[in-house]
Amino acid sequence: MIAVFDYGAGNLRSVENALEELDCPYTLVRDAAGLRAANKILLPGVGHFGQMMRALDTLAVRDTLCERIRAGIPFLGICLGMQALFEGSDEAPGERGLGVFPGRVVRFPREARVPHMGWNHLDVRASSRLLNDVGESPYVYFAHSYYVPEMQYAAATCNYEVTYTAALEHETIFGVQFHPEKSGAVGLGIVRNFVTL
Repeated sequence: MIAVFDYGAGNLRSVENALEELDCPYTLVRDAAGLRAANKILLPGVGHFGQMMRALDTLAVRDTLCERIRAGIPFLGICLGMQALFEGSDEAPGERGLGVFPGRVVRFPREARVPHMGWNHLDVRASSRLLNDVGESPYVYFAHSYYVPEMQYAAATCNYEVTYTAALEHETIFGVQFHPEKSGAVGLGIVRNFVTL
């Protein structure tokens, strides 16, 4: 069962539509029991980093989410859901991220027009299971003002004033800064790759 975690502010309908188009069974979960029952976890996210982390704490799922990720349950974080994997974000300096990966999420430079909203291409790195068969430079849809700097587990990068991590992949942990559920056939292919892992 794929569990789509509903923390109250995720872009759920678009994600549900993508899964339904792929004929993929899923369930919305809002508690630790739902996460424990899942064999894959999808965490969509829109909005504010601090709001999301406070919601996860209010729902008392932070520890369970981290435990499941570290136990090897395939996890896909979308947009803010990917940013949550890090220790913190400049968007909410006082809030702790999940800390699955070291480092912080940072804001685009002052000269950048934010949010970075619209279509941009990915520079895909070799041997990504998540980005298999999407081409070397696919176009996908972004909507964000903060980003994950380039890191060792980057599966793809994007350039918007700076080059940053647009997708990450490490063992069974996956994240995308863009919105595959709003990225047409390419995005559906990425969701299908996660579903069929």
